Amino acid sequence: MSLDRLVLAIAGVFILLSLGLSQLHSVNWLWFTAFVGANLFQAAFTGFCPLAKILKAMGIKPGNAFS
Repeated sequence: MSLDRLVLAIAGVFILLSLGLSQLHSVNWLWFTAFVGANLFQAAFTGFCPLAKILKAMGIKPGNAFS
């Protein structure tokens, strides 16, 4: 799996997990959802993604978006 797809998969899991936690535990988990969404939005314009930098340092092969 390329770095690009892994970033999107992890972001999707984080969003679904925080939405579930907001329903089961506390509505404040929606702030985490907003953080992930804002990070994805800024990465679309700047090309900078902290998770992509971490995964690249771990040796995951980059795709086209975060090369």
